[in-house]
Amino acid sequence: MSQNGSLLDAALARLLDRRRLRNQLRSLNIVPVGTADFSSNAYLSLSSHPAVQQAFLAQLQSAVIANTGGSSQVKPVPSLLGSGGSRLLDGNSLEYETLEQTIATFHRAPAGLLFNSAMDANVGLFSCIPQPGDAVVYDELIHASVHDGMRMSRAAERIPFAHNCVWGDTGSMMETKSRGRSLEAVLQDLQRGPTGAVFKSGERNIFIAVEGIYSMDGDLAPLGDIVRCVERTLPSGNGYIIVDEAHSVGIFGNQGRGLVCELGLEDRIWARVLGFGKAMGCAGGIILSSPTTRSYLINYARTLIYTTAMGPPSLASIRVTYEFLARGGATFLLHHLRILIQQTHALLLAVGTRQTPPPELFRVNAPEPESPIIPVFTSWPRSLARHCQKQGYMVRPIVAPTVPKGSERIRVCLHAGNTLGEVQGLVAAVEAWVASRKVSGGESEQEVVERGLLASEAGKNGKARL
Repeated sequence: MSQNGSLLDAALARLLDRRRLRNQLRSLNIVPVGTADFSSNAYLSLSSHPAVQQAFLAQLQSAVIANTGGSSQVKPVPSLLGSGGSRLLDGNSLEYETLEQTIATFHRAPAGLLFNSAMDANVGLFSCIPQPGDAVVYDELIHASVHDGMRMSRAAERIPFAHNCVWGDTGSMMETKSRGRSLEAVLQDLQRGPTGAVFKSGERNIFIAVEGIYSMDGDLAPLGDIVRCVERTLPSGNGYIIVDEAHSVGIFGNQGRGLVCELGLEDRIWARVLGFGKAMGCAGGIILSSPTTRSYLINYARTLIYTTAMGPPSLASIRVTYEFLARGGATFLLHHLRILIQQTHALLLAVGTRQTPPPELFRVNAPEPESPIIPVFTSWPRSLARHCQKQGYMVRPIVAPTVPKGSERIRVCLHAGNTLGEVQGLVAAVEAWVASRKVSGGESEQEVVERGLLASEAGKNGKARL
């Protein structure tokens, strides 16, 4: 290694040490075999479903023998592992384009364009669609990939609005400064002042970015109100809503078509970004849009143009997942998942009733969850997560600045593959931890340090918009 390389490594090591001291150092780990999964986003457990696995393997086998047929002369076996290049070069195929149209039709959209991931889709979309002078207005909790795309875009303004707050003011002036303004207020302000005329007349566009389900709290975007607000506040028709449905596809809407389809808003949402790495159980993403937008993305979305296209195994996994949904295969899974959501929430609420802990030790939202994501709030999320993991239940701690200071939690993600017994075991582990904390009446020295560092760091950084 060169001398310069050694100096750089030393500088990087110091940065890592700073993160380690703040208890924010990330690392890769392997989940122990036999651990009950309450952490991953695989809400329908499709990747481990026998029927889906068998269909996937059958498609791969069909691809191997497709060119042999009944001919005595063996034809070249088609590529099975990879695509061989970008879609604009040699990576495109009839399978690609047929699958895109199949997915678009399933979600009642005019067209679709596949990407290697939903992150690539968001970055590609938000980096190239807004034109000079346009604005992007986004929910303050929007995913990091949207931020990455916006930073690369030519948009003149990027403005957050308070999470899920659509109408009017969010409260007093002080609260408004700390929490942000409503969507309505942001859109109205954009149409005032020296540059407001171009937005009011419709000369420049405003893109509104939201998610179907937000991954930290599991709450749904009020899409109906958002659509009405945009149409009412921007009567020139220059407001374009983009919904990231990475967490809502597969578990909302008829046969898992997503939240937009469930609400019948397909014709009033400009574009949808779907991810296949959550409930769909595979990988990849797609942008649902008009054919013109699809053509524009093919020409300008760098995350599509300058990367190798997905190979046949990836396309096969997406296809078999959609075939499984289209024939109603997920109906029982969704029913079981909804029962688990209700039961888990009721059991967690019962812990609070029995133990009566202070809210900083343990708290669960009283309203029934809208999704499989249930946050369990505690000022000691690392301690609670470690305790549950030692008992064989995988949950993750979520701390500031990923979430606002004072809202640290473990994030319980439920899956169709979970059993009621696993849920009862997890809740029992949580209750044992709560009870032990009440008895001990305090934190360990290390946890005092951890919580102080978390509070200090949260004060410096505020919310992280992931």
